[in-house]
Amino acid sequence: MWLQTQCDLQFDIQISVPFVLMLRPRSGAQQWVSREEYTLEPSTPVFEFTDDYGNLCQRLVAPPGDFRIRTSATVLTADTIDRAPGSPFVEVQDLPENVLSYLLPSRYCEADHFGQMATEITAAIQPGYDQVAAIVSWVQSNISYNPGSSTVPLAASEVNARRYGVCRDLAHISIALCRSLSIPARMVVGFLHDLQPMDLHAWFEAYVGGRWYTFDATQAELRGGYVSVGYGRDAADVAIYNQYGPAVYPVSQMVSVRRVDGMNTGPGQ
Repeated sequence: MWLQTQCDLQFDIQISVPFVLMLRPRSGAQQWVSREEYTLEPSTPVFEFTDDYGNLCQRLVAPPGDFRIRTSATVLTADTIDRAPGSPFVEVQDLPENVLSYLLPSRYCEADHFGQMATEITAAIQPGYDQVAAIVSWVQSNISYNPGSSTVPLAASEVNARRYGVCRDLAHISIALCRSLSIPARMVVGFLHDLQPMDLHAWFEAYVGGRWYTFDATQAELRGGYVSVGYGRDAADVAIYNQYGPAVYPVSQMVSVRRVDGMNTGPGQ
């Protein structure tokens, strides 16, 4: 399906503030970016770079006063999400080198604290995809998805203790449980068509059977309409913006995702 994503952030800047933004989706195996718009008001010099995870990042210094960031993209993405029940666990020694970092504990995904819990959740389940599916099912049954319930990222252990959270919190505990079983897992941020309530969204991917598969404990059924913007170990790697100096928060944030009919397909489609 063709989707048009939009994100509009407005800040009231008191003094010049350095920002690093992550707001541009990139084309890949699961999506094709056909058109993009990215505007800053007032116009501000920007330097773009690619981070260690392949994400497109924008570096700038916002001037004092009203500062606005507007992005939109037209993206071809899958109508359905690939599933692979029975897809096997990949032995650590056989993993690609660029996947190995997603096995390690990270700031918000303390995988070294979840080994026994993950083993109990996946007891008698075939290693690989089916273990990840069992973890997602456990999270859906035991951790309530409560949009707007937290404004700062929580570690997986905190999410497990409080038993509710926003999308990134459910992703954190899912990732920690997967990694504790030596299944590589990474966090993804972006957009989801028909998400209720509409906002930027976080989910996760697990590496089994020689490729990455999408999982999302916030949704009763996996469906198409995901647009990925950033990948990383946890929320520390995939913030849509980081600012440095005195804290600055958006005075307004607007996110929209709508289906676009009648688009021409991209190369190879």
